[in-house]
Amino acid sequence: MEFDRTALIRAAFVAREYAYAPYSHFKVGAALLTRRGRVFTGCNIESATYTPTCCAERTALVKAVSEGERQFAAIAIVGSMEGHRNTLITSPCGVCRQMLFEFGGPQLIVIMAKSETDYEEMTLDQLLPLGFGPDNLQ
Repeated sequence: MEFDRTALIRAAFVAREYAYAPYSHFKVGAALLTRRGRVFTGCNIESATYTPTCCAERTALVKAVSEGERQFAAIAIVGSMEGHRNTLITSPCGVCRQMLFEFGGPQLIVIMAKSETDYEEMTLDQLLPLGFGPDNLQ
């Protein structure tokens, strides 16, 4: 599936502006593209007790699934310390990789961006080799 990577990254940057990160001060935004062409965004939302904190990727995924979407083509992720420019890529944590694998499968494109033109692109299979998903329970 062809798609506009720049627009997806741009949507992730916009989503990052809504991040609630008063403890880590590390704000993350994600933009998740469905196979039907819809985009769902999410930001990280922290909690003082840390454990219930929700990552940007899972926020976008939960929003999409709660609206009936179940198949995804790509996700763009951006992150940086509050008030700083992105200098490193932000990759999804292990929990997010597992949740993305559930719906995106091994071929989901993961774009980890510093800017609209400077990014790393990998498949989820590269980030989560030998992932465990729905097919394992057949």
